[in-house]
Amino acid sequence: MKIIKTNNLNNRIYQDSLKIRKIVFVKEQNVPIDLEIDNNEEIYTHYVGYDNEIPVVTARSLRTSDNSGWHIQRVATLKEYRHKGLGKQLLDYIEQQAKMNNITYLELSAQDQAQPFYLKLGYEVTSKQFLDAGIKHHNMKKTIN
Repeated sequence: MKIIKTNNLNNRIYQDSLKIRKIVFVKEQNVPIDLEIDNNEEIYTHYVGYDNEIPVVTARSLRTSDNSGWHIQRVATLKEYRHKGLGKQLLDYIEQQAKMNNITYLELSAQDQAQPFYLKLGYEVTSKQFLDAGIKHHNMKKTIN
């Protein structure tokens, strides 16, 4: 899988990211479009994984307020590409990028149904359950070297 990142909202990579997010979050999970696409798009780094030039997995990240971590959001894989290790590859790539930028931890808000996936990757639950867009979540964190 080829992974490309961008901070430019006027290119194909960002548009591919939105396409995946709309399919997974808006169509599959009924997240309102105005919650899925927010006013903060331009401050995130957007990642897209391509399988034979087809955009299949995405995420976005932002430096945390203490400048020591990255907050990861909008991790999504197209249904027909799930359970093939592509989400893991994308998060491993983001972790490698974080290490190169002297980031010491990654954090995210995981849907409860995805929690086992993140636990396998070394994330730990750091909060009580909460609702986001009507979906049960927990905050999770991973310390990296």
